[in-house]
Amino acid sequence: MALISLEDLDGLEDEELDNDITDNPEPMEDDEQQRLYTHWQAIASTHQVSVPREMTGPIQELTQRNQAQEREQVPFSSISQHEKLGEVLFEERVYPAGTWACITKGEKLYEQSISTGFMKLMKFICKENSVGRYLGMTVPIVNSIQMLEDGNGFQKDILTAYYLPAEFQANPPQPTDPDITILQREALRVITLTFFGTTTEETIMPQINLLWEMLGPSEEMHRNSYMVAVYDNPGVSCRRNEIWFIRRDP
Repeated sequence: MALISLEDLDGLEDEELDNDITDNPEPMEDDEQQRLYTHWQAIASTHQVSVPREMTGPIQELTQRNQAQEREQVPFSSISQHEKLGEVLFEERVYPAGTWACITKGEKLYEQSISTGFMKLMKFICKENSVGRYLGMTVPIVNSIQMLEDGNGFQKDILTAYYLPAEFQANPPQPTDPDITILQREALRVITLTFFGTTTEETIMPQINLLWEMLGPSEEMHRNSYMVAVYDNPGVSCRRNEIWFIRRDP
């Protein structure tokens, strides 16, 4: 089952929601709202996370706008792609400096941390901000992880980051939630490996090990910190994610 995060925005079948989306989505009928809320609760329960009733509005708005494909790609430049038999194994990219809304959560499970963190970011995106309006969705949502000293697991604190749309990069709206911080992050040079499916500690660790096997011994990348980029929703059978290795010198 997918996480209650960006991956959950298209979770309902097409017939369950109205696809006639405008700049101001029409409010759903009560039964539609309840069906959507129940869907999110079902997903959340698999991670021991509860969805507060106050999330009904943000869930509705993001779901409707997501169906209208209102998503902006986080900008980057591709430096190189490494292929074998015509298949891209991994890619090197540079992400420019930019403004991100970030929140750190330290729950028992990785998936609990990113779930609770993203729910707060959803409310920020959906009008709980200083301009009082919907800001727009960008992809991917990026989760930063730190490794335990023995390298065999994740530390509890997970930073979840949302890149502000181009419209707000120069003058970012401020969150009303004190847990959310607006950060100007430096340029980032990463090695990326695509993988498909759900994202938990159990599914991410093999991808980290696989990319190290491909790269071989190297002091150019950090070994104690990684990023996980999430793109897709649970309605897609092969959901796209990436593990990012961070170069020491961008």
